[in-house]
Amino acid sequence: MRIGLYPGTFDPITLGHVDIIRRGAMLVDRLVIGIAINRDKGPLFSLEERVAMIEEECATLSAETGTEIVAHPFENLLIDCARDVGAQVIVRGLRAVADFEYEYQMVGMNRAMDSSIETVFLMAEARHQAIASKLVKEIARLNGDISKFVTPYVHGKLMAKLGK
Repeated sequence: MRIGLYPGTFDPITLGHVDIIRRGAMLVDRLVIGIAINRDKGPLFSLEERVAMIEEECATLSAETGTEIVAHPFENLLIDCARDVGAQVIVRGLRAVADFEYEYQMVGMNRAMDSSIETVFLMAEARHQAIASKLVKEIARLNGDISKFVTPYVHGKLMAKLGK
C-alpha cells in the first residue's frame, strides 16, 4: 500500500488545499492529511475544528477518488510524522515560485534525515494559485467575498468564527 502525507496548518482548508488533496489522492492508496499543531502560528481555528473541516471536505474526495483519506494531527518533525503514518511520499503543494525556495530547503533537510521518503510537488491549478488561508481570513475579516476560495461548508464555519 502506497501511503502519502500532505501536511499543513489548514487554517482553514481552502479550495487550493482541496485541489492538491484530490490530485494527491490519485497518486497513493491512502492519503494522510497531517494537520500541524503549530502554536507559533496562532491558528484561528482550534485543532478540533480544523480536523472536523478536513474530515467533512475529504469524505467526498475519498468517495470520488477511491482513496482512503484521513486526518492526522501532528506536533513533531514532518519527517517523523511521515514515519509515524508509514508514508513513503510527502505531498506538497506549490502556489508560486516564492514557495519553491522554502520547499527546496525543506526537502534537503528531510532527505538528510530519511532518504527513503520522497517528496512530490503538485502545482495548484491556475485558478487556485493565489489562495492562501491567511489571505482568506483577512478578506473575510474585512467583509470581502471569500466564496471563490473556500467551500460553502468552510465559508459558513469561517463566518461563524468571525461572528458574521
